[in-house]
Amino acid sequence: GVFVSHFPCPKGEKEQQEATEHIDEVQNEIDRLNEQASEEILKAEQKYNKLHQPFFQKRSELIAKIPDFGVTTFVDHPQVSALFGEEDEEALHYLTRVKVTEFEDIKSDFYFDEHPYFENKILSKEFHLNESGDPSSKSTEIKWKSGKELMKRSSQMQNKASKKRQHEEPEGFFTWFTDHSDAGADDLGEVIKHDSWPNPLQCYLDPDTDDEEGKGEDDDEEEEGLEAIDE
Repeated sequence: GVFVSHFPCPKGEKEQQEATEHIDEVQNEIDRLNEQASEEILKAEQKYNKLHQPFFQKRSELIAKIPDFGVTTFVDHPQVSALFGEEDEEALHYLTRVKVTEFEDIKSDFYFDEHPYFENKILSKEFHLNESGDPSSKSTEIKWKSGKELMKRSSQMQNKASKKRQHEEPEGFFTWFTDHSDAGADDLGEVIKHDSWPNPLQCYLDPDTDDEEGKGEDDDEEEEGLEAIDE
């Protein structure tokens, strides 16, 4: 678009005004290239998402052979372990696999064996941008079996919590699953997307390792190396 200055241009500064207009023209070209790059990146992501599918499927089949693989990758994760209660863990022992689909939206599917807590075979939570461009989420309605609704107990625990905890991550997997109050700040969603989905074996075999701990160890090693060099 044509740049229109909202500030009067002092006499004798015609060159600055022209330069400003040219900057706007160049910026338009940069924006056009950024838009083109975004389209090409999306096409590449879609291409490789398709190429990934048979490997994800094979991985899921192998994971299904290991009891409690899914729940272990969650409850032993250093950023997640504090969020789960004992009853959540009992229900998640029936979790057989997790599937994350990334296109314009991000959808996490949780597959369950037959169990005493709810009827659903699959629970899904989806993150997307709403009409105003803000992050939002939606999820499957959980069809709890009679007397097994873990959410009621989680809600009672939350009501007893102090006001200081109101803006913290919800307690429990199922509380997180049904909470859509702040889709833009979702720690568990980020763990699933960046840790337990890309490399679940890493979370299963070495659950206590996270980026911050690793960074600290590397920093210590670098400092020791520098001391050795100085000596």
